Amino acid sequence: MAWFRAGSSVAKLAIRRTLSQGTSHHTRSRLIQPQNRSFHSSIFTSKAQSAPVPRPVPLSKLTDSFLDGTSSVYLEELQRAWEQDPNSVDESWDNFFRNFVGQAASSPGISGQTIQESMRLLLLVRAYQVNGHMKANLDPLGQEERTVPNELDPSLYGFTEADLDREFFLGTWRMAGFLSENRPVQTLRSILTRLEQAYCGHIGFEYMHISDRDQCNWLRDRIETPTPMEYNRQRREVILDRLIWSTQFENFLATKWTAAKRFGLEGCETLIPGMKEMFDRSADLGVESIVIGMSHRGRLNVLGNVVRKPLRQIFSEFSGGIKPGGGDDLYTGTGDVKYHLGTSYDRPTRGGKRIHLSLVANPSHLEAVDPVVVGKTRAKQYFSNDVDRTKNMGILIHGDGSFAGQGVVYETLHLSALPNYTTGGTIHIVVNNQVAFTTDPKSGRSSQYCTDVAKALSAPIFHVNGDDVEAVVHACELAAEWRQTFHSDVVVDIVCYRRFGHNEIDEPSFTQPKMYQIIRKHPSSLEIYQKKLLENGQVAKEDMDKIQNKVSSILNEEFLASKDHVPQKRDWLSAYWTGFKSPAQLSRRRNTGVPPEILKNVGKIITMLPETFKPHRALKKIFTDRAKMIETGEGIDWAVGEALAFATLLVEGNHVRLSGQDVERGTFSHRHSVVHDQETGEKYCPLDHVNMDQNPEMFTVSNSSLSEFGVLGFELGYSMENPNSLVLWEAQFGDFSNGAQVIFDQFLSSGEAKWLRQTGLVVLLPHGYDGQGPEHSSARLERFLQMSDDNPYVIPEMDPTLRTQIQQCNWQVVNVTTPANYFHVLRRQIHRDFRKPLIVMSPKNLLRHKDCKSNLSEFDDVQGHPGFDKQGTRFKRLIKDQNDHSDLEEGIKRLILCSGKVYYELNEERKKTGRKDVAICRVEQLCPFPYDLIQRELKRYPNAEVVWCQEEPMNMGAYNYITPRLGTAMKALGRGNIDDIKYSGRPPSAATATGFITAHVKEQTELVQKALQQDPVNYPW
Repeated sequence: MAWFRAGSSVAKLAIRRTLSQGTSHHTRSRLIQPQNRSFHSSIFTSKAQSAPVPRPVPLSKLTDSFLDGTSSVYLEELQRAWEQDPNSVDESWDNFFRNFVGQAASSPGISGQTIQESMRLLLLVRAYQVNGHMKANLDPLGQEERTVPNELDPSLYGFTEADLDREFFLGTWRMAGFLSENRPVQTLRSILTRLEQAYCGHIGFEYMHISDRDQCNWLRDRIETPTPMEYNRQRREVILDRLIWSTQFENFLATKWTAAKRFGLEGCETLIPGMKEMFDRSADLGVESIVIGMSHRGRLNVLGNVVRKPLRQIFSEFSGGIKPGGGDDLYTGTGDVKYHLGTSYDRPTRGGKRIHLSLVANPSHLEAVDPVVVGKTRAKQYFSNDVDRTKNMGILIHGDGSFAGQGVVYETLHLSALPNYTTGGTIHIVVNNQVAFTTDPKSGRSSQYCTDVAKALSAPIFHVNGDDVEAVVHACELAAEWRQTFHSDVVVDIVCYRRFGHNEIDEPSFTQPKMYQIIRKHPSSLEIYQKKLLENGQVAKEDMDKIQNKVSSILNEEFLASKDHVPQKRDWLSAYWTGFKSPAQLSRRRNTGVPPEILKNVGKIITMLPETFKPHRALKKIFTDRAKMIETGEGIDWAVGEALAFATLLVEGNHVRLSGQDVERGTFSHRHSVVHDQETGEKYCPLDHVNMDQNPEMFTVSNSSLSEFGVLGFELGYSMENPNSLVLWEAQFGDFSNGAQVIFDQFLSSGEAKWLRQTGLVVLLPHGYDGQGPEHSSARLERFLQMSDDNPYVIPEMDPTLRTQIQQCNWQVVNVTTPANYFHVLRRQIHRDFRKPLIVMSPKNLLRHKDCKSNLSEFDDVQGHPGFDKQGTRFKRLIKDQNDHSDLEEGIKRLILCSGKVYYELNEERKKTGRKDVAICRVEQLCPFPYDLIQRELKRYPNAEVVWCQEEPMNMGAYNYITPRLGTAMKALGRGNIDDIKYSGRPPSAATATGFITAHVKEQTELVQKALQQDPVNYPW
């Protein structure tokens, strides 16, 4: 093994002079082709291995030929200071002198070892720890040119060929590995050999960026072992069996469906045995449940071989599949392609335990599933009381291009140590194809490795050659041990290749001709491993054939069974969801009112601060005013209405979680759910004290990182675990929610239809035009309505006892205008036996509007109180005109329909102008459209022209959603059609709003006045 490099004597002299003077030097490197090095190569046998541990050697016994005067003086001064007081020098020097400086003059020397040589040997060891991965043999194809630092050249440290067989002692530095106590004296040759085996084999370890010494020592103990790690025969047979399953599964699919896209795992078949061994080790260390997220490459193999989805079902889906059979309650949705689907399974492990595996369904948007998995894992930890976060774990499988290129990767990593988002560590596995679709790494990232982003977290990174299945297994096991020990993220980067293109019908040679010339000749990882086992005689050829025949037989049996396979009713909800209705089943509506005594009791708790607590004086007044609202039962504002909803749900035993940017105080300083003591900084959250001995996490309100995509995805995953939880995400401004558009488009709006997964997630999007410009006015209401799937030309069954309209719609979109209605719409999310996402256009200036108040009687369930009708107290999908109109008002000339805060401006203008012949109704629930209530109002005002009024430009807001549905309702009553709907609002615009306050005031005044003008409203102007 060649360690020394040829070089200029002048250059070497300069380097040595620099080292001897103790000054810094620039890193120099050279370009090499990686050599063929075995991960488990043998080490040199040396008599030094059995040599006794040397006794301390006095400085006087050490030669000093290579030190110049400056270094000698410095060391002697350090020694004198240490002799007088060991605490006066750095801990590392204390350890050094304890080992190399003794009082016994008779102590033997170590081959003339000098202090300078000792220091340089330590630097050489450190160079391998820091840069050994740069020399590791990671590329299975052998085509990667790697820059190896000169720091790995022993000659840089003054060593020559003549020193190879000298014995050296490295000393005790309170470190692990080569620098640990009781390591024997070794020759330089054996030290270098073992360093090469440990750091430059088929695993490249990156961990020296971690600042925690204990963590680094833990890794050194497992990397710098006296001899290389070897698996016994039994383990190798298990690994072989798993590799055969992985390989033959892909071969079988390729044979049966030659032209089908399956995004196979060929080139990284070692992933499957690696994952299985990781799960086995995790289960041994206490993990009971694992949530997995991954993109499409290798997903079918993971589904079949790891998560154990029935093979016949996978084969049936390849053949086209059929919708499941079942009863009247069957709901199948639209479905999705086979390599996007998820499943779950209780898997037995090699150690005799069982572990629950869940593979989360995901779209083709790479890495979008990452925060969803982490959020679901956190929810599992809460509901299983896993306070140590050791029983539930998340595993994410990435691609090399997407791990480096997709911003949501960092957003998810960034959540890992935040108190209300941590899951105790996620294991990241990168299937590193060395090409992203058709893009080479040099065009796809600026960093050396695709995993460099993980260094921001101080996560260890294990780069491993994907052709070496034992190396992959070892790295995966080590990752599981790290996660369970340090409860933080870890990355396994499997450097592999794609045997075919991006998919099986793609031609990769168009863009990577040289790579695919090599791939076509390259043996599979199974062939490589079989050859290795045959050569060392541990597994016989007959045993290998027996395993392969068994696997082939099972695959063929399952294929035959798939032809008659009829999927049963899908197990689309976990145990927590038992009894919940599908969209095809009728769900009875429930009241959301609360007994007055409960409202009073929780109202006192949420408006009271401890006597010794010293809040900001402005907050003290706010809480005093809130207490008065509860006491008098009048003037309940938005924040108190929300807090009452949370508190009453908590009393009923439900979990409530609210997160987002600045949600503790609220963007508009209205919520104040967490109050800070002005003297001590101590925090107090009244909603944490609603119940006796309340679980600290039962109510969670948490300011999030400055992320929309990652945090919304996290809360979506959290909400999917258990229906008995109200999970809310609030945008700082609704305008910023489009930073998470992928979550809205691919998951929230369509997840139930594609993957049969319900969620009751609530999204609060501050929305409203008050002159703050184009980035602080609109939550893009039109986009959520455009994604709604209700038919605008068909009026569904609207009978209260038979109505399934809201169940058959993909989500709900509301623009609520009273605190009481907000209270009821939040409680409605929990008080029904199905779940739907709720999109709320939440207010800004209504938070303190003098007229946007409710009485406490509107929150209760007392008959005769406001809000109570023949069906009890519930959310009002439409609020009728507040002028006590009768069921028939033929004198009303105009019916204005609107939504949101523009109602208060219209009502104020109506009072000012005295227009008693105008009725104003608020459409609180835009989607699904309240046909029955709209028709009730149309019947009430038979002679009124119908006007839709909105603040948003005509091409935005609700106008284009409302008009066809309103037209359908009118047509059914003989009241005209869509052409008879008049419009009052801003004209079409590219920007959501003007940035000039004077222009805003003018536009707002005009649209309100137009809606209430005496003359008929012209269409469209």
